[in-house]
Amino acid sequence: MLLFWQACLSQLKKELTPQQFKAWIAPLSAEHFDEAAASLRILAPSRIKADAVAKQFGERFQTMAQEYWGKPVQVIFTVKAKAARPMMSKPTMPQSINLGQSAERLVDTPDNTRTEPVTKSAPSSLKANKHLSHLDSSLSFSNLVSGKANQLPKMVAMEVVEQPGKKYNPFFIYGSVGVGKTHLMHAIGNAFLEHNPDKNVRYLFANTYVSEIVKAYQNNRFEEFKQYYQDLDMLLIDDIQFFGDGKKEGTQFAFFELFETLIRDNKQIIITSDRYPKALEGIQERLRSRFESGISIEIEPPELEMRVAILLKKAELENIPLPEDVAFFIAKLLRANVRELEGALRKVIAYSRFHKEKITIDNTKTALKDLLNNNQEHISIEMIQKVVADFYKIKVADMYSKARPKSIAYPRQIAMYLAKELTQKSLPEIGERFGGRDHTTVLHAIRKISETERSDSQLHHEIRLLEQLIKG
Repeated sequence: MLLFWQACLSQLKKELTPQQFKAWIAPLSAEHFDEAAASLRILAPSRIKADAVAKQFGERFQTMAQEYWGKPVQVIFTVKAKAARPMMSKPTMPQSINLGQSAERLVDTPDNTRTEPVTKSAPSSLKANKHLSHLDSSLSFSNLVSGKANQLPKMVAMEVVEQPGKKYNPFFIYGSVGVGKTHLMHAIGNAFLEHNPDKNVRYLFANTYVSEIVKAYQNNRFEEFKQYYQDLDMLLIDDIQFFGDGKKEGTQFAFFELFETLIRDNKQIIITSDRYPKALEGIQERLRSRFESGISIEIEPPELEMRVAILLKKAELENIPLPEDVAFFIAKLLRANVRELEGALRKVIAYSRFHKEKITIDNTKTALKDLLNNNQEHISIEMIQKVVADFYKIKVADMYSKARPKSIAYPRQIAMYLAKELTQKSLPEIGERFGGRDHTTVLHAIRKISETERSDSQLHHEIRLLEQLIKG
């Protein structure tokens, strides 16, 4: 088994780019070969990686396995089970909470280590914080840039403000890092307080809730802690996926009770996560089920026009004139993460101020040269063509050919679209790399794929996978 796996890795290192091998093959491990069933089990670190590797490299692994064992082999891709952290004692949550018991029996601490019971109670800050929302007043609907990526979540958010605790409860917002989940959450809280200044609102990170519950147990103030949260009119909890770190059963038990109480009393709950409720790991099934009982909506990475609008809005808030062509240049360079966009803009503004120059394409390229060099080093049109050709099981030569069957033309159009999105090449340059095609042909392909992706969820998913494969 070990010899087979080493041979596989050695062969794939020759066939793939270093970035692709590091991103997709290196994290895998061969778990077991069942001689009787002729099946090979390969482990991946996540479901999305397992699915992508199965689609992209499944047949290659089958071929290598068949060559090695001399018979057809079924290759199964599964997700690695997370190893449980060592625990000094197994925390339990009793059916009825007895505050006379020690904290070590009641609480799953953030690092799953033993917490010594505290007999002397410290003054609680919960009463002092009762009316403190911890909201960022600078994050509002007025400065939230809208686009197709967040249009539906924003519409639901505004209805939540108008009818809290009724129509969409809980409101579960999910999406990748830096797409604006936290901004939308703060905007809801701020708008709600503006209309209802006498109401109690609390925003916090999931790990802050864990820390507070630990302190409440340690200081023998759990009933006060419970009452504080049950008195809220709106609870906004960010990054709920951290409840699954270390399987904090005690924390989840307490949060489940709070969740049930707030929902019963028509108090609004808003939750953010980096994944859909069903995909949350280490979180009790009953909690995941409750999260889905209201409405769950994804905020997707912003499209080009929205990224440009975000940059122009941020520059306006800084009182900095930002030429539109510069905004488009930065937006094409960074396409998935709003935080990276803002970071790049800050760098450009700082460079402009230091050199006392107006912002132009040329000095923007200078300010972002590290980012440009990194992109140019890792992503080329040739790399995109190979990844797309492998993904759709056509020849790389088909990318340059005049062949027009849909099975070839469609992947070629997708490759053109990705070349425009992921590189700084012009339309004529892209056309030249695709068999000397005219720039109007490239433009047609880009528009077609862009429009189709908006309504075709399968194509949208495939393009996201391709981007991950290309970026490594």
